[in-house]
Amino acid sequence: MSSEGGEERPRRSYGRRGGGGRGYGGGGYGRGGGGGSYGRRGGYDQGGRGAERDRGPAPVEEGQEIEVTVESVGRRGDGIARINNFVIFIPETNAGDKVKVRITGVRSSFATGEVVKGEQV
Repeated sequence: MSSEGGEERPRRSYGRRGGGGRGYGGGGYGRGGGGGSYGRRGGYDQGGRGAERDRGPAPVEEGQEIEVTVESVGRRGDGIARINNFVIFIPETNAGDKVKVRITGVRSSFATGEVVKGEQV
């Protein structure tokens, strides 16, 4: 289809780049923009976080059980805990909860976990 004279559709960007219409940055690389998925990356201009990108191996492994304190709650309602500044998303938790967590997935910059049933620390 041609974009000339046609109806413009609103653009939704849930990927790694872009993000027009959000009021902070527009498209392309750099800070701002981007969708709302976990693990998105900015691009070339990382701001103050650039030094943290080359972290080495993750401090947790899939299947590992650890005790953590939930520091805050993310946009999607998942609790956020940290180990050595490595983020762990934990559904169905609130800030201040001390829980035993089983790691269910590990990515390069974050992990996901679930509360071990009956293990409120």
